[in-house]
Amino acid sequence: MLSKDGQPLMPCHPARARELLGKGRAVVARQVPFAIRCKDRTRAESAVDGVQLRIDPGSKGTGFALTDEKKETGSKGTAVTIRRGLISVELQHRGDQIHDGMQRRAGYRHRRRSANCRYRKPRSDNRTRPTGWMPPSVRHRVDTTFSLANRLCRYAPVTEIHVELVSFDTHSMSAGRPLRGAEFAQGTLAGTTARDYLRARWNNACAYCDATDVPLNIEHLRPRSRGGTNRITNLVLACTPCNSAKGSSPIEVFLAHRPERLARVLRQLKPPLRDAAAMNTTRWLLTEALNDLGIPTHTSTGQATKGIRTAMGLAKTHTLDALSVGQLDHEAGEVIVRYPEKVLVAKATGRGSYARTTPDRSGFPRLRRTRAKQHFGYITGDLVRATVPTGKRAGSWTGRISVRARGQHSLQTPTGRLNVSHRNLALLQRGDGYGYSVRSESAPPTSRKTG
Repeated sequence: MLSKDGQPLMPCHPARARELLGKGRAVVARQVPFAIRCKDRTRAESAVDGVQLRIDPGSKGTGFALTDEKKETGSKGTAVTIRRGLISVELQHRGDQIHDGMQRRAGYRHRRRSANCRYRKPRSDNRTRPTGWMPPSVRHRVDTTFSLANRLCRYAPVTEIHVELVSFDTHSMSAGRPLRGAEFAQGTLAGTTARDYLRARWNNACAYCDATDVPLNIEHLRPRSRGGTNRITNLVLACTPCNSAKGSSPIEVFLAHRPERLARVLRQLKPPLRDAAAMNTTRWLLTEALNDLGIPTHTSTGQATKGIRTAMGLAKTHTLDALSVGQLDHEAGEVIVRYPEKVLVAKATGRGSYARTTPDRSGFPRLRRTRAKQHFGYITGDLVRATVPTGKRAGSWTGRISVRARGQHSLQTPTGRLNVSHRNLALLQRGDGYGYSVRSESAPPTSRKTG
């Protein structure tokens, strides 16, 4: 809720917002996240206690929770802190899509520079990167988290920011057990090479057909083109026929007719550490970015968050982890008494592409794209209300559109897509690079009150 002069006020209940809008005392300031602006009250005339913004960062998604805390008298007669969850938002990152797009672009450029050309010496690798440079897929996680936090601070009177400072021991995760002392200086290949390690692991035989006394190649179980890595747990030995037959197909497809062999091979496969490495890279950068908001920022450990969430009996989700971030002495009687039942999901979709052609699977231009992104006053991603006058889809529809040059735009609705003329559209909110939806919180109602 915003005041008459655009300053943030305390969040209100949806019923209160409907009452203010119905009486004409407020207007809609933003559709998603929904915010209203009072027409007859300033911040000086309102009681603003302030709320806390709690953030649980993640590689695939980040949880946000707006909370307020009050002091109440506990069962022992002492003052205890009661925390209430007001609003929950889950931000879904698109770092994987950015990574795939960068690799695809690099492949296109490599083909264009090498096809039908004479041999050229490789360019000298003497380019420097500015201080603080990060890959775009990693920088995206920091930028989108900061952007959403900044937006929430504009629509709510945030007085404190609490963020979980996560840290992963990738060496121990790779080993699958806790390491001690000098073990941290010794990796899986300590004293050997990858080929020697794999020969000993697979008894100098092909992992797929047990062929021996033949040339053996180092094979990726999960292909690089499908997100596989060069970790030793993703490598096996394969003879040339098996290596060629498998190609870039998934191991589950290649060995589908041999389940025993598939189970044996998959026993050594471990998940990649890409997400853990990304979190280790961005944890301090995110904290430094949040400090630029000018609001006191506090950090806490993942262990403390897990302890609070477990003590409150909450499920494992990003939003409930965010609700549990910060200090809360549950042993002294401090509890979380409410969590939002509905979560706003903001999925990062981007703002389109700079590409002027649509390529086929080999990278060759298939068709030309329009030079303009805006058609008849609308761009892809705008939130609109469509009024269809006739036909079986007659009525009022609200959703996001995909624009077309001829003016017959495609509208995404909960029941499917429909084509609507630009003349029957009314703009509700400009596209901001996110797609919004609502989901129910999966936590059991173990707290005293939900809402």
